[in-house]
Amino acid sequence: MELQENLKKFARVDECPVRNVIARFSGKWQMLVLCVLAENGITRFNAIGKAIPDISPKVLTATLKGLERDHLVVRKLYAEIPPRVEYSLTDLGRSLMPVMGSLIGWAVDNYDKITGAE
Repeated sequence: MELQENLKKFARVDECPVRNVIARFSGKWQMLVLCVLAENGITRFNAIGKAIPDISPKVLTATLKGLERDHLVVRKLYAEIPPRVEYSLTDLGRSLMPVMGSLIGWAVDNYDKITGAE
């Protein structure tokens, strides 16, 4: 009976943390962008793009906007010519990185097992 109750919590669409929080930063690009910012601190747009060469500028822009909307990343615009924009993790974003570090470690340790199944 307890298992049935535990499974029901995932069915509550509006209340499920997995659906409504984790999904916001667990996509293909979000985690990589967060890792780049965690490793480099304050980083300019082009530097993020160079660190992740297979992300398009359009997708990188959308990813950064989403992370900013979710209060994981802060964007700072300098009134210069040409304009300079820098990105960095917020306190909330930094608090996520130890958890992501565990997941990254697990991925590295199990990469061959998982990709060998293809």
